[in-house]
Amino acid sequence: MTALKKYARLEATGLWRASPDAQRREVAVAFGDATLVLSELRGTGAAITHWSLSAVERRNPGQLPALYAPSSDPLAETLEMDDPAMIEAIETVRAALARRRPRRGRLRFGVVAATVAAVAALGLFWLPGALVEHAARVVPFVKRQEIGRTLLAGMERYTGAPCASPEGAAVLERLAERLFDGDGTRIVVLRDGLPPGAGTQVPGRLMLVDRRVLENHDGPEILAATLVAERLRADLSDPLVRVLRAAGTRATFVLLATGSVPVEALSSQAQARLRPDTAAVPAEPLLERLKAAGVPSTPYALALDPTGRETLALIEADPFPPGQARPLLPDADWLALQAICAR
Repeated sequence: MTALKKYARLEATGLWRASPDAQRREVAVAFGDATLVLSELRGTGAAITHWSLSAVERRNPGQLPALYAPSSDPLAETLEMDDPAMIEAIETVRAALARRRPRRGRLRFGVVAATVAAVAALGLFWLPGALVEHAARVVPFVKRQEIGRTLLAGMERYTGAPCASPEGAAVLERLAERLFDGDGTRIVVLRDGLPPGAGTQVPGRLMLVDRRVLENHDGPEILAATLVAERLRADLSDPLVRVLRAAGTRATFVLLATGSVPVEALSSQAQARLRPDTAAVPAEPLLERLKAAGVPSTPYALALDPTGRETLALIEADPFPPGQARPLLPDADWLALQAICAR
C-alpha cells in the first residue's frame, strides 16, 4: 500500500494507557506491517502492543492531542499524540484503508483479511487444531483482552465479584508493573472458585489468584512466584488455545470472520477455566524468570511441597537465598493486599 510505505520509517512518541483507569506511559509509536506498533521508549525497546491500522479509531476528531484506540470498546487501551507528522500519517493511512474497504457489510478483521478468505474457502479441509493455532497467532491483544474479560464476567457466577478494595487494587497494579514490566498484565484476586492457593490465567494477560495466596502467608514472595510461574505456563501453553479448543471450530471461524467469540461459547466454559493446569512448570526457565523479577523460589517451592522433596531443584538453586532478596513490597502494601477481600 503506497500510503503505508511512505510512512514506514516515521516514528514519534505518545502517551499509552492500558485501560481507562491505568496510568499513562510514554511509548514509541511506529508503523509496522499494516499495524501501529507501540514499544517501550526506554530499556529494551520491546513492543508492548500492535494495533491493526484498519481498526484504529480516533476518539476526538479535530482536537489535540489526538486520542486513538484500537477499537470502539470503551474499555480499550488508548494512545494520546500531539506530533503533527504522525497524526497526519495515521489519518492518511486510515483514509486510504477506508477507501479500499469493500462494500458495507463485508467484515474485515485487522491484518488477516486475506487469511480469513482463505480459511473460509478451505475450512472444510482444515483440522480443528490447525485452525485454532492459526487463530491464536493472528488475534490482536485487544481481542484477547475482550475474551478474557468476558470469561471473567462469566466466572463471577462461581467466584463472586473479584476482591477490589481501592488500596489493594493499587498495590496489585504496582506489583504487576514490577513483575511484568508494564506489559498490560492485570492481576485479579478471587474470593472463591479456585483451588486453595492456586492461580491461573485467561487470555489478555488476565491473571487470577485465589485470595488464600495472600491471606495464608506472611509475605508477598509466594504470591509473586505464583504469578511468575503462571506467566511461564501461559507462555508455554497459550490460554487462548485452550479457550478456542473448548469453544469449538464454529466459534473459531466466527472469531476469524468477525473478531469476536460468541458469548455463549465463552459462558459455557467459565467454570472449566477455574480448573488450573496443575502440571509442574520446568524448573530452569522458572528460576531464570524469578531471578529477573527479584523473587526468591524457596517459599514458593515449600508452598507447593512442604517436604521439599518434589521441589528440591527450586530450593537448591534459589537465586535469592534467605536474607539476600530485597523486599518485594513495603509492609503497608502487603497489609493492604491481605485486606483486599475485606470489603
